[in-house]
Amino acid sequence: MGVGAGVGAGAGVGRAKRMPRAVRERQMLDAAVRTFGRRGYRAASMDEIAELAGVSKPLVYLYLNSKEDLFTACIRREARALTAAVRAGVRSGLPADGQLWSGLRAFFEHTARHPDGWAVLHLQARTHGAPFAAEVAAMREEIVAFVTELIAAAAREAHRDPDLPGHEVAGLAEALVGAAESLADWANATEGVTAKQAAATLMNFAWAGLGNLMADRPWTAPEDLDEERRPVAQAG
Repeated sequence: MGVGAGVGAGAGVGRAKRMPRAVRERQMLDAAVRTFGRRGYRAASMDEIAELAGVSKPLVYLYLNSKEDLFTACIRREARALTAAVRAGVRSGLPADGQLWSGLRAFFEHTARHPDGWAVLHLQARTHGAPFAAEVAAMREEIVAFVTELIAAAAREAHRDPDLPGHEVAGLAEALVGAAESLADWANATEGVTAKQAAATLMNFAWAGLGNLMADRPWTAPEDLDEERRPVAQAG
């Protein structure tokens, strides 16, 4: 009876130590993002990831199949988190500059809080094969489309009619997202730069131009500069 009780108690302890699959998988992904973000995809090892997660390497393979699948899962998780943060951060009902400011704050706050995840998305995934780059491209397209909607809505609010041309709105969104990506790299690598400061830097850079467009004051190239760029006719 004493032995039976001991076995039963031991089994109960074993069951108590088991974690739900979702929790265990999150631990593995957390460890993988940290390792991939800091060491790079090629240098990261499954042994290191398993050790950091507190599990065996065979268990990592059982849950996530391969290093490639694990990296893809990391990319997808971090991409979903970033796009959700940006969408949730934009405060509807504000003027155009307030909406853009709140979205940029959310973007830079998220990339500052999750520098390893940002490194996986912006540095590692883009340089280690087309399938990984395609995952990031899909995320970027979603963010660009969202920013395009914000700019288009701001233009409609400012102008009523007519709207800014579609190609111009799309170009502005691409430029703004590209600038935010580069600035996030700089902010994370520069000591003392806060998310708020990074967002303010981009607002100061971008909103002067966007604000003028919303007020129907676009910049145009001076004619004398256009003349200087024209090729000089060769003497015949």
